[in-house]
Amino acid sequence: MKLRIGEIPYANLFPIFYMLRKEADCSGYEFIEGVPSELNRRLRMGEVDVSPSSSIEYLRSRGRYTLIEGHSISSAGPVGSILLFSKRPIEALEGLTILTSSQSETSVALLTIILRKFYETDCRLQPTSSPLEEALRSHEACLLIGDDALREAFQWPELLVYDLGDLWYKNTGLPSVFALWIARRELAEEHPELLGRLRSDLDRSKASALGQLDLIAAHSPLRHLLSEESLISYWRSISYDLTDTHRKGLELFGSYGRELGLF
Repeated sequence: MKLRIGEIPYANLFPIFYMLRKEADCSGYEFIEGVPSELNRRLRMGEVDVSPSSSIEYLRSRGRYTLIEGHSISSAGPVGSILLFSKRPIEALEGLTILTSSQSETSVALLTIILRKFYETDCRLQPTSSPLEEALRSHEACLLIGDDALREAFQWPELLVYDLGDLWYKNTGLPSVFALWIARRELAEEHPELLGRLRSDLDRSKASALGQLDLIAAHSPLRHLLSEESLISYWRSISYDLTDTHRKGLELFGSYGRELGLF
């Protein structure tokens, strides 16, 4: 059987998938592309076997999934691609509606935690697919993630731009774990050899990617928008590991999420 692997088409995971395709025997893999929220749903429905998936999906349904050990998308500080663009200071957003990307549930939950736990600010969060310029015509703030955030990061000098990875780290001293590699538990129990092979391929791909970021930047779909130096700097701000410290950050995120009724 082919292992159906979810593939998020964002720059943050491009190094891993680029090297996976370049160095692994992918004849036993089928890659299925989608944004995080879509892949969460497809994993839940059994349409995907394994995927880098939103942390909130794993925390909601631990019994449904098995972790691919050693792999995540995290940051200990600024991440560069989960950004709140605001016309006013974050603590002055009390009672207002903030527009949010509909592509990631983890980022929306993280923003809720940051607002309520760290700033004691209560806002209404409303999903949107509108471009940033349009969103800010009618609202005071908007959350963007992934490549959308990277594209807009330096285009709005008149706005305050808050990096959620940075805000989390400053207030907790722990990494933000945005996504985990998870597999359906039935698959893990019935075909452990398939996940073992994928784990080995991911281990090698990660090690190769981190040693060849300059080569990967030259092939990135965003190379015409961002300089190679900017892409490499961005990737170096991301942690692709899953250590005990990452797990502490994940568990604290889960604890806050349960306290606030986000799960």
